[in-house]
Amino acid sequence: MVIDFSTLYDMPKSFERMFDEMSRLHSFSSRRTAYPLLNVHENDDGYTVDVSVPGVAPGDVELTLTDRNLIIKGERKAAEGRYFRQERLSGSFQRILSLNVPVDRDRVSARSENGVLRVTLPKAEAVKPRKIAIESQAGGVQ
Repeated sequence: MVIDFSTLYDMPKSFERMFDEMSRLHSFSSRRTAYPLLNVHENDDGYTVDVSVPGVAPGDVELTLTDRNLIIKGERKAAEGRYFRQERLSGSFQRILSLNVPVDRDRVSARSENGVLRVTLPKAEAVKPRKIAIESQAGGVQ
């Protein structure tokens, strides 16, 4: 009787391929739920949110600012025709971005350029950092 152990030697590679495939499928579905992709930058004056929406007209995006959230809704319309491969997502999307400080609603602005929607959210004056003068016992300010 002859036993072929070569299939056992390949088993770790088979498991590795299986886990790689599962990981790839999971990362694809994660990207699908987190569309559109965005970057958030904070500085002393406020937040800047860059939303990647190539192929989406500015009129197809709706921005709503609540007390603590920026809500980004929109739709990427699919082109007509029969697809042989479709990797670019289409359909409705929504992202809710939680803000940890109040923003100055009157100064919020948004502009779209080259497929990137930039939303500028200035912080409310009450929460901006400010320097505090320290008085000395001699009564002078340092």
